[in-house]
Amino acid sequence: MSDAVKNESESQFWRASAPLILASKSVGRRLALEQTAIPFVVSPADVDERALEAEIVGSGGGADAVVLTLSSAKALALSRRNPESYVVGADQAASCEGELFGKPESLEAAERQLRRLSGRRHRLHSGFALALGGRILFETVAYADLKTRALSEEFLAAYLAAMGETALTSAGAYQIEGIGVHLFERIEGDHWTVLGLPLLPLLEALRRERALLG
Repeated sequence: MSDAVKNESESQFWRASAPLILASKSVGRRLALEQTAIPFVVSPADVDERALEAEIVGSGGGADAVVLTLSSAKALALSRRNPESYVVGADQAASCEGELFGKPESLEAAERQLRRLSGRRHRLHSGFALALGGRILFETVAYADLKTRALSEEFLAAYLAAMGETALTSAGAYQIEGIGVHLFERIEGDHWTVLGLPLLPLLEALRRERALLG
């Protein structure tokens, strides 16, 4: 595991024998789970996301297919190695006027994405998959709609300089929990979906499994 257990002594709700595994290195998803008092460990999955995404898009799949496939791949990769633990894999993509935006491959690509989103409304597709014993128990996609304000050249340069390589770690080249908040005029959708981990359906799935106090 790449990180220590969180909240293990604090949780009054967790009923599983082992901590939840978050198969993601996303800061936003970690922040979301920290709010739940569920004990968890962070262990990013070794999955070739770009290759899988290219395969899905090449076969005609859209944003939902991308995030569900990647979420499941991450969850299963960790679940097979940790069959006694519940594992959550998650992924996020952005779409705007029929165009799919994943994690940009370079700062130049990040700049192109932000120029495309400037002054427009786009949708975040946040998916997760919950696995146990090497099989998927539940998966879903939730949505948030965001209106990006018109971005000036001066702002774009300053933003990308401040973000650096961090801009390459999330769909749309921004993280709403940080300075990415400066990009937006309006946001419609729950906070956790924007962060990349729809907490309400995840908690409900864990309650159904009796891993979480009902």
